[in-house]
Amino acid sequence: MARSQNSLKKTLVLGLGNVIMGDEGVGVHVVRALEKHTLPAGVECLDGGTGGFILLEPLQNADRIILIDAAADGNPLGTVTRTTPRFSKDYPPTLTAHDIGVKDLLDAFYMQGGTREVTLYAITIDPRQPIAMELSESGAKAAQVAVIKILKELKTAASGD
Repeated sequence: MARSQNSLKKTLVLGLGNVIMGDEGVGVHVVRALEKHTLPAGVECLDGGTGGFILLEPLQNADRIILIDAAADGNPLGTVTRTTPRFSKDYPPTLTAHDIGVKDLLDAFYMQGGTREVTLYAITIDPRQPIAMELSESGAKAAQVAVIKILKELKTAASGD
């Protein structure tokens, strides 16, 4: 979709995860919390659930992408890490599993010409947790930290345009 130079840039905030798997669903919990805030114009939040190639279209229609997902990356539980990987191979190797992996989705996105800025907020979890609909204490605290950081980033980007 071609955009005129005057058209509003669209930021997609995409939360991934399985909410019945406790902290594995932290990305979805973060997006749901963000939706309760007044967001800058042009920001769209999307509950990406457990992923899938159906997410390619929203990725392709965005000018900027913020992904939020759980990671089993060896950091202390509840660590929120912000990275701007340039290629799918730059993503943490142990992002938790979904229907398709985030790397597979991003590989397809890049192969189809996706060149948008992608920012990843990875939240460190324990992948061996029991099934639960709620986040653990460390997961809930990390989700709050991620919401605050993402809100600040969105507002800073909106004021800098």
